[in-house]
Amino acid sequence: MTFTKTTETDSRYDNLEHMSTSELLININTEDKTVPLAVEKALPQIEKLIELIVLKMKKGGRLFYMGAGTSGRLGVVDASECPPTFGVSKDLVVGIIAGGDKAIRDAVEFAEDSTNQGWNDLKSHNITSDDVVIGIAASGTTPYVIAALEACNANAITTGCITCNAGSPLAQTALYPIEVVVGPEFVTGSSRMKAGTAQKLVLNMISTASMIKMGHVKGNKMVDMQLSNDKLVDRGTKMIANHLKIDYNEANRLLTAHGSVRKAIENYAHK
Repeated sequence: MTFTKTTETDSRYDNLEHMSTSELLININTEDKTVPLAVEKALPQIEKLIELIVLKMKKGGRLFYMGAGTSGRLGVVDASECPPTFGVSKDLVVGIIAGGDKAIRDAVEFAEDSTNQGWNDLKSHNITSDDVVIGIAASGTTPYVIAALEACNANAITTGCITCNAGSPLAQTALYPIEVVVGPEFVTGSSRMKAGTAQKLVLNMISTASMIKMGHVKGNKMVDMQLSNDKLVDRGTKMIANHLKIDYNEANRLLTAHGSVRKAIENYAHK
């Protein structure tokens, strides 16, 4: 297969080292503004994958993100935010990065080139056909991710992907591809920039919309969030006070008694 990696074509800008700080920022910002428009074009693809994820989760399935480098780190970040934000198990949305947890902070040499480790990593989580696996790769050519998705397809496991090049091997492998074509980066080939932003926006959509569809948001509030610090306890107390039209102290008492915003509201309503 031959295709053009637009993420690695020459930047529209040159002589960057001679630009003032103001010029650098204005030009980076100009490029960044194009990213949401590229995401918008992929909304139908994103919708199809989310609907399937929700269907699988309602049957007890899980969501896995897989990637290398920046793409892998973005998947890990999105997965790790689901338990505190939505009160779900840490095993419901799982981020896997080539090279393991060490690769979250440090580059692991040649980890992304393995064609068997990705599937081994998935098997360590007892992956089944109830689950969904999303490969994340800006280039769409990462062997670790592509080979893992090929193995998933062979084992009747639903696959999706997020990539920033049209017609990539990864998109051809995934059953539900998401292609967000952002074009050349400001610094040629630095796909942590526009491509990374695009991937983060799509991941935000996938996890947030899925969790809403799974019932973890009421109105517009995170009623199942974990109360893991004083700030979140205060936020939860205010949610209860505003929803039930009671004073702050009474709301805090309810939150302390029931341990979650949802339970506090439901038990008050059923008194």
